[in-house]
Amino acid sequence: MIKIKPEQLDWEKMQGLIPVIAQEYNTKEVLTLAYINLEALTKTIETGFAHYYRRSHKEVMMKGITSGNTQKIIEILSDCDNDSIIYLVEQKGPACHLGERTCFHKIIE
Repeated sequence: MIKIKPEQLDWEKMQGLIPVIAQEYNTKEVLTLAYINLEALTKTIETGFAHYYRRSHKEVMMKGITSGNTQKIIEILSDCDNDSIIYLVEQKGPACHLGERTCFHKIIE
């Protein structure tokens, strides 16, 4: 594994945002897709809990701050282009704001 610093990620490609997939550490189940900025990633690293940039509110928030459904960070991985990442997490409660285990619970027909 190669180690990189948050500043080495490609923040310019999407005007300061990077997509992040939250994945359950043990099962590898995909929980959600969200976005982060450098502030959200820094807070995630500092606290050990997933933080995201909420585009609709233009603010950084810790996942589960109101619901208690937190995501404890086990590991953070970047892809080969340094323009997307994965949070490997221990999920507490449902990941989806609708109460579902994962945000990916709808089948397209």
